[in-house]
Amino acid sequence: GRASPPLAALSQVLRLERSRRTAIVFPLQKLERYLAPGTDTARFRLFQPGLAALQRAEALFRSDRGHPIDYVSSAVRMDHAPPPALPEVCFIGRSNVGKSSLIRALFSLAPEVEVRVSKTPGHTKKMNFFKVGKYFTLVDMPGYGYRAPQDFVEMVEAYLQERHNLKRTFLLVDGVAGLQKTDYIAVEMLEEFGIPYVMVLTKIDRASRGVLLKNVLEIQEFVKESTQGCFPQLFLVSSVEFSGVHLLRCFVAHVTGNLPTVEAS
Repeated sequence: GRASPPLAALSQVLRLERSRRTAIVFPLQKLERYLAPGTDTARFRLFQPGLAALQRAEALFRSDRGHPIDYVSSAVRMDHAPPPALPEVCFIGRSNVGKSSLIRALFSLAPEVEVRVSKTPGHTKKMNFFKVGKYFTLVDMPGYGYRAPQDFVEMVEAYLQERHNLKRTFLLVDGVAGLQKTDYIAVEMLEEFGIPYVMVLTKIDRASRGVLLKNVLEIQEFVKESTQGCFPQLFLVSSVEFSGVHLLRCFVAHVTGNLPTVEAS
């Protein structure tokens, strides 16, 4: 197995000085100081777990002999999907949004888990299922938009409508480009099916502060005005710097029912 990268574990983050630590764990809060006075920041802090919750969540993503984390199978059709025995979360987004890189970052403390990251967009052609011990399943969905598999709509719509154990869908949006036309189509689909979802801004290490702030505020406004099923807080992540990865692990643990009480920090 590969060695875990630096900052993949919370213990490494806790050794950093305080402002750097906050920026890694709560990247949205790092942006707060650049907002105009009087800006409502309530939606920046709706999910703000304390250290104990972050540590409990991390333990779920750390494999050992009694708690294996495994790639289970791939499916192109629902009748090929593994039985819906555990709570499930799925990750969807445009081709090249950094979906597989993010999933690899989430599983970085289980280096034996093979998440293929391709240099060519649209590499994920199937639904890939990963089982996290006896606690939950995480599904990597094919990318939409450029080079999406032909049967994408059929596959994804069937999954979203039929998968009764699906607890939350994570819709990934490029932090540099912001919401694109294809993302609005995905939002429409989730809204139409009444699927609870959350938006995750990826590649924040590549976005200038100004661009990131603009995208965050625009997307928050869109979520507030035009959606019903979207969690009001955005999640910001960098798979390179591990910003937001610890918080996202915690949210996944929470929505799958494995972290019933999340105390505020």
